[in-house]
Amino acid sequence: MINFNTIILQFAEQGEKTGWSYIEIPADLAQEMKPGNKKSFRVRGMLDGVAVSGMALMPMGSGNFIMALKADVRKKLHKNAGAMLQVMLEEDVDFKIEMPDDLSECFDFEPDALEFFNSLAKSHRNYFITWINDAKTSETRAKRIVNTVNAMLRKWSYSQMMRAMKKERE
Repeated sequence: MINFNTIILQFAEQGEKTGWSYIEIPADLAQEMKPGNKKSFRVRGMLDGVAVSGMALMPMGSGNFIMALKADVRKKLHKNAGAMLQVMLEEDVDFKIEMPDDLSECFDFEPDALEFFNSLAKSHRNYFITWINDAKTSETRAKRIVNTVNAMLRKWSYSQMMRAMKKERE
């Protein structure tokens, strides 16, 4: 387990990451947790005594990684950008994202959609599942499930689906 102190940072203008609050994990510490790895991976541990699990470390190209701190985590910490944070992390080897029952039921009616979904890499399936699970209302969740099934029928990736949805809104 790695243990270090850091400052909560926030992206200014950075494309899709604009406004994100995050911490940076130096390359040497990331390598301590998962030697030789240069891809995203999940971690668990403590942030100022608040237990976290299943959080993604994302590579930033220079060997360093970042971990986004969503609003719910920052609320538990009572901290925002600029605050000091004690970090204790290790790889979360038990992390699994399960297919939600309501999505599975929809796939029962569209076996071709399920077949394409299962042909995607696990990390890509997780994008869809996480997006569905992050819905704040049942109405939004239902719309996201419908969009996911339709995307699978069209054989779209997550990013293709999101671009198509953005065009519809314009």
